[in-house]
Amino acid sequence: MNRCVLALDQGSHASRACLFDESGRLCASASVPVATTRRGAAEVEQDPQELLHSLRAAAAQAAAAAIAQQPRLQIVAAGLAVQRSTIVCCARADGRALSPALSWQDHRNARWLQRLAPHAARIRELTGLPLSAHYGASKLRWCLEHLPQVATAAAAGELLAAPLATYLALHLRDGAASDARTARVDAANAGRTLLFDSMRLDWSDELLGLFALERAWLPRHAPTRDDWGTLSLAGRDVPLRAVTGDQSAVPYAEAAADPATLYVNLGTGAFIQRPLRARPPSPAPLLGSVLYRDAAAAIYSLEGTVNGAGAAVSWFCERERCDEQALWKALETLDAGAPLPLFLNGIGGLGSPWWRPLVESRFIGAADAASGTDQTLLRFAAVIESIAFMIAANAALLVRQGGAPLRILLAGGMSRSHWLCRRLAALLELPVQVGAAEASARGVARLAAPELAAGWPAPASQGWQPERDDVLPDRYRRFLEALDSSATR
Repeated sequence: MNRCVLALDQGSHASRACLFDESGRLCASASVPVATTRRGAAEVEQDPQELLHSLRAAAAQAAAAAIAQQPRLQIVAAGLAVQRSTIVCCARADGRALSPALSWQDHRNARWLQRLAPHAARIRELTGLPLSAHYGASKLRWCLEHLPQVATAAAAGELLAAPLATYLALHLRDGAASDARTARVDAANAGRTLLFDSMRLDWSDELLGLFALERAWLPRHAPTRDDWGTLSLAGRDVPLRAVTGDQSAVPYAEAAADPATLYVNLGTGAFIQRPLRARPPSPAPLLGSVLYRDAAAAIYSLEGTVNGAGAAVSWFCERERCDEQALWKALETLDAGAPLPLFLNGIGGLGSPWWRPLVESRFIGAADAASGTDQTLLRFAAVIESIAFMIAANAALLVRQGGAPLRILLAGGMSRSHWLCRRLAALLELPVQVGAAEASARGVARLAAPELAAGWPAPASQGWQPERDDVLPDRYRRFLEALDSSATR
């Protein structure tokens, strides 16, 4: 009988389900798109029921496709990776959603959060994170103050203030309604609330007091790999064995998380991580995150974040009304000396190391109109280059705090761009490799079924060695100077 593991990956744009067999082969997959509602620059939310139903639909489609090929297929375990920092307020009795899913991109309560600025250093000391409205605590405060149904549930002792991972894990398993009071969350997702002491691996009463939130409203925390319940799929019971964040799963896609590697996942945002055996004592201006937790201890990561990766590409293509796929193809033929403008990439606000929520995104310097090159392509290239520049700024700090790594391992859709890979190799002066496709899914699959995945071979990867570029360092310097000067405008 053939065995496989199911990986569920709930992201900003789609819910994915992937089945990997004993050889590590992707034997079936399905993707169901999900909608995002944006109101202005600050409010970004999704429908929690749509996220749940899309995940169920993707799982059912992938399982049906795999079983049609192998009727005796055994799905030995499932793992769930979820977009971090997204929260949902629920009714504790049955897990029913009382609020939208406020996205990790949402920072609607930034003004309220300013009152806690005097406590920012202490919050970073306990959590490893900066004071930011992108994280869950201020979103929970907003729900309490603006959604009557949430305030009513809190007053009645019936509120479950949950990271998205909790909501999904609760409703995916059998008997969800009767078990809602036992809702749990893993450390990687709990750590993105600004309420979790990442050294003690527990909710912090001090932080709860600062945000005027109650411990009783929160789910219990649990190890990454644990008995998370049972899914019913294609008439079969499948144990859910791992829950984590989508980015937290990436370093496990090929093997155990490697401290000698910088992992870069290029999705809606770009996330740059370096695994560590101990939590960095002073991660600022980067993030000190929990990567994995078992019953005995935790593995951490030093992490940087670029908000405007895929989100910046979408912004550009909507603004220019252009064909994204055609631009990616044309980018590979762009002359190395093409006169690009610089692009100040403030899409979604600046993440690390700047931490500025509102930045005007704009092009600086006009491309040479006489060059004969499509001006839209030159601006598109400037957007992609800006992503490389911000990754490089974060990577430099990761190297400064943790020493020189041996390689950069890329994942995510934009890693298919050879132009971007060459630029990153030249900027970072390190070998750049493109890792396995479906990195989040493959990583959580390894976490859910380590025995089955033990024999998976390392996937073949394409690599780029750093090449000398006489122009790029100066463009990078001018980009950083322009970002710094924009703070004073």
